[in-house]
Amino acid sequence: MPTADTRLFGVLEYEESWVVSFPFGLPGFEQETRFVLLERTEWSPVVFLQSLLHSTLCFLAVPVAVLDPSYSLSVRWEDLERLGLRNEQQPIPGLQVLCLALLCAPENGPLTANLLAPVVMNLQTRIAVQAVRTDARYSHQHVFSRETACW
Repeated sequence: MPTADTRLFGVLEYEESWVVSFPFGLPGFEQETRFVLLERTEWSPVVFLQSLLHSTLCFLAVPVAVLDPSYSLSVRWEDLERLGLRNEQQPIPGLQVLCLALLCAPENGPLTANLLAPVVMNLQTRIAVQAVRTDARYSHQHVFSRETACW
């Protein structure tokens, strides 16, 4: 079983089936193409995207449905192709894709979630992209708290 050194989890044993591949990396982290998606019961519904390249890089994320149950996914055709999905229609979260909002914890201010550019992962292939929306329907600084979350 492969292992990865991590700052938060120590030496992490993982299975290849846990790996999420970002063929083009993430904006600002283009060299980061392989992550492990980790769930910890005590942190639910928050999940961790742990880089397999850098032990100190770990993103916190939450399913968009937790923040907005009526969230309307909008993935550009280029990203649908990268995900290996048909580009005639938007994918269905929970059925075809997992849709996560990355969290940001600024020093001065509330915890926020990026609903403007969610991470979208094909559930069958585990290929993912950060799907930046072309509209301004959602914010990249959606306030996240237990009171605003729907779980």
